[in-house]
Amino acid sequence: MPVYVEGALIGLGLAAFLVLAEYLLIKKSARERAVRFHRKVEIDSSEASRLRSIMTFAVLLPPGFALAYWVLWG
Repeated sequence: MPVYVEGALIGLGLAAFLVLAEYLLIKKSARERAVRFHRKVEIDSSEASRLRSIMTFAVLLPPGFALAYWVLWG
């Protein structure tokens, strides 16, 4: 397997893990807040912005890892 593909796959796995972990943490805090204030579960604007920034980072992570692997070990 080419080195850059290996880097991209590792970056993709890491990006998926980061997005999933952040999403679950945001949903947990929204659920706790909904119970505390007796409202329905919804994500506020700051949490949505935080998730959007993690997703943007996750899009850039696989090409970054592919480039890094290619430069370092290619």
